[in-house]
Amino acid sequence: MRSETIRTYKTVHTWTGIVAGLFLFVAFYAGALSIFEPALTHWASPPRTLPLVSLAQAPELIERTIAAEPQARREFTLHLGEGHEVPARLTWRMSRHDIEPHAATLDEDGGVSVTRLRPAGLGQFVDDLHRSAGLPGDVELGAAFMGGVSMLYVLALVSGVVIVVPSLVRDLCALRIGPNLKRMWMDAHNLVGIVSLPFHFFIAVTAVVFGLHDEIYDVLDRVVYEGQLKKVFQVESPFAGFGGKGGSAPMLPPTELLSRLQAAAPDFQPTAMDYRNAGTRDASVMVWGVDERQLMRGRGFAIMDAVSGEVVNASYLPGHQNGYSATVSAFFALHMGSFGGPAVKWGYFVLGLAGAFLFYSGNLLWIETRRRRDKDTGGGQSRSTRVMAALTVGTCLGCVAGISVAVAASKWLHGVVDDLGAWQWGLYYAMLVAAVAWAFMRGAARAGYELSWLAVAATLAVPLTSMLAWLVPGLGLWAWGGGIGIDLGALAGAVGMAMLARAARRRAYSMPADSVWARAGSVPA
Repeated sequence: MRSETIRTYKTVHTWTGIVAGLFLFVAFYAGALSIFEPALTHWASPPRTLPLVSLAQAPELIERTIAAEPQARREFTLHLGEGHEVPARLTWRMSRHDIEPHAATLDEDGGVSVTRLRPAGLGQFVDDLHRSAGLPGDVELGAAFMGGVSMLYVLALVSGVVIVVPSLVRDLCALRIGPNLKRMWMDAHNLVGIVSLPFHFFIAVTAVVFGLHDEIYDVLDRVVYEGQLKKVFQVESPFAGFGGKGGSAPMLPPTELLSRLQAAAPDFQPTAMDYRNAGTRDASVMVWGVDERQLMRGRGFAIMDAVSGEVVNASYLPGHQNGYSATVSAFFALHMGSFGGPAVKWGYFVLGLAGAFLFYSGNLLWIETRRRRDKDTGGGQSRSTRVMAALTVGTCLGCVAGISVAVAASKWLHGVVDDLGAWQWGLYYAMLVAAVAWAFMRGAARAGYELSWLAVAATLAVPLTSMLAWLVPGLGLWAWGGGIGIDLGALAGAVGMAMLARAARRRAYSMPADSVWARAGSVPA
């Protein structure tokens, strides 16, 4: 390949990576954690206070709840699990934006008892952070912005592959550890990038589609459907055909509905049932569940007639999908890792963290290359290099510390503050802004190990919170046996960050004086 071509692709790779790298670091780090979104929410949620009635009693619970709370008839959820992660057997929301659902159970006198749940929402916070890279404002706008960032991400991937192709066979598994730090970081960057290339390609392409789906639909509406796309969606809605019958009608028991669905899809494992227009001839139920052998949109579902028990729509039932819905499900599954069980989830978690390293190391390589170029031209370390170094250190380590503080605080603040979600975002932003300011004030070299120790302390706060819950019950905290995975993961993360902190401090005292990573370096005023 001609050297001019390689230089062109290096320029494209460098600048697309620099522009998108910090946003992608946040998205990948939060995305790795969002793989275990339900576990995070469960860890931060208090013990269930309502008794969990049996599924055999569900018809009575539904009937009494609708009689006592008529607004629940419009739409409610029957949760099928039996563990502590299930907050109640029956819940409903007053509106789509209601973050505190109502819950109902049967009391000792045979009546219905209604209460308001206050979920921790921690998993949702991490997922929103992943989708928007933490950009302030509406999450959907942030997701659209990240769709554009992901287009740069695709360019960075393609140009990066072109760069390493000439030396791919020779250097694929090379990791030359030694005094030449730039070469070591370059080897690690290339190795992680090439080995995880299929993963990154699918993530990049699907992120473009997810982030810009509204814009894509607008174009399709004008170019392909001539303004009729909304009508097409209405016709193809899973609930098409329901409505207009009127009148009341008895519904089949949930156990009977599940039995009929099990006969049609033996490997499908139901987790929840969303009822609409319960007790009427238009009653429908969306049965959610998983089949880990199939590609799913997080979860699959089937639509059933709650009166007749007929499976009305199986377009998104795993193993029963048509070509279009199977393609859409594949996009979701490949992005979210919602297939293959725990092994795939852990694989996506590791690949997500490796992706965050890829963007962090890419910035380090740019900074080191600029230092050598500036040295060759006889000038000192440039202002742009020092600014990028401080921004990289502050953003990446501030993100890690901010997420950890938000996770730990979710348990401490639950039931104490009115809007826990606002506190989660507020704490994250506070840590991020403070870390970036500290990096600019102290310089990248000092901040590199100082903020690493801050991230260690913040991450240790997660298992320490659970430990205090066990040791000091009077604090009003709680600890789940099932939440031990979150605590052990945070502990392992803190140990890894401590190792990086020590390495960053050694680097600060051993680097050449003209390096931005030398302890004397700081951002000029």
